[in-house]
Parts: sequence; structure tokens; C-alpha cells
Amino acid sequence: MNDIFLTIEKEDIQTLKFPTTDVLDDKEAISQRINDLNRAQALGNLEHSKIKIYFEDDSSKKVVETTVWAVTDNNVVLKKGVGIPINRIFKSL
Repeated sequence: MNDIFLTIEKEDIQTLKFPTTDVLDDKEAISQRINDLNRAQALGNLEHSKIKIYFEDDSSKKVVETTVWAVTDNNVVLKKGVGIPINRIFKSL
């Protein structure tokens, strides 16, 4: 990703505010995002592997390295119930 993303700890995510708009506007990119998140969930649950999630809150672009425990219809759930709205995620690697 070419933009600058500020590294954040997962514990700080719960203090962020997230707009309701989607950061992606391409249907193919949105579909790929869901596939990547589901893969990240499988890796997190089976191997406890960490991935990087690139996302945007109401003030800036951020990245967190963490384990994905669950993917719901609207959120990615991290350890201790911390969540990131899926519509605010650019990519997960």
C-alpha cells in the first residue's frame, strides 16, 4: 500500500471512532477483502498467526498486527472482543 499508515496497538482500537461509509468502492476489492479476512480468521484460529490489518478511522489511516478471532457480518473481532468494522478495512495481509 502506498499511503502512510500509522501503526496502532490493538488495545487502542476500542477508543477509535469509525464512520459508516465504506473505504472501498470496487465490488471486486470488497469481495477480496472478505475472502482475505475469512482466511485470516482461519489462520488465527488454527495457527494463532498474526496478520496486518490496514484500516481507517475518522481521523487517519492505521495498521495493526494482530490475530483475527472472528469475522461477523459487520466486524472483525480481535482478542478481548476488540472490533474493527469491515467497511473501514482496506486490506489484510
